[in-house]
Amino acid sequence: MTSDKLVSERFPRSSQYNPEWVMASVSGGANSLWLTEWLTKALDLRPGMRVLDLGCGRASSSIFLRREFGVQVWATDLWFSVSENIQRIRDAGVEDGVFPIHADARSLPFAAEFFDAIVSIDSFCYYGTDDLYLNYLARFVKPGGPVGIAGAGLVREIEGSLPEHLREWWTQDLWCLHSAAWWRRHWERTGIMDIDLADTMPNGWQLWLDWHRAVAPDNETEIKALEADRGDYLGYVRVVGRREGQATIADHIESLPAHYTKKPLLRG
Repeated sequence: MTSDKLVSERFPRSSQYNPEWVMASVSGGANSLWLTEWLTKALDLRPGMRVLDLGCGRASSSIFLRREFGVQVWATDLWFSVSENIQRIRDAGVEDGVFPIHADARSLPFAAEFFDAIVSIDSFCYYGTDDLYLNYLARFVKPGGPVGIAGAGLVREIEGSLPEHLREWWTQDLWCLHSAAWWRRHWERTGIMDIDLADTMPNGWQLWLDWHRAVAPDNETEIKALEADRGDYLGYVRVVGRREGQATIADHIESLPAHYTKKPLLRG
């Protein structure tokens, strides 16, 4: 992929960013700016809103959110260096509104209802498939506030055995990939979220393929899987829901208040 392939009528905001900067900010198998722009088309973000960017990687999505929408962003990630991220944030001129945080998605250091919105770009599948996770995450967004995710997924669920053309590439950790319909059911049944939309990006597999040809041309196994699949199973999915104001969110037990007291080990 040459730099002109990063210019797309589908993503006019993303197309303004220097391809070298975009490539230097890679933190996963997707163009985070494309996915962020796609997701934000379904969000009503306004200047000054507090946004959690969960699993932000190298914070390019956080920088994009600040520059394009004027929101304040808590760029939160477990795997990537906050020291590197703050330098990238400073160089982008958005230090006043993007705050890098090192934290696990399951142990977030924020107050309840602190955020106006939560987004997650190409990372939610690594922790959000847990049946209990949405109950945990939803406490951090205000009632009525949106939670939106976008990333790699499935156009349709894989029923039965794995398709032959995916077997060389597929590893056990990829069972975290799901369809938009699966995510809708996963969120809807909790009663915590009113679902605004759950859909699949048109020809998302082609953008996935183009991106990998650019950032990981030696990853022949994944490239061949995408070429063979041609969007039959693989693609990008997007889900947006809003915290239901009347929903009961179960208390999250951080720890049990117990202190050791010596007692006899055995009866009698």
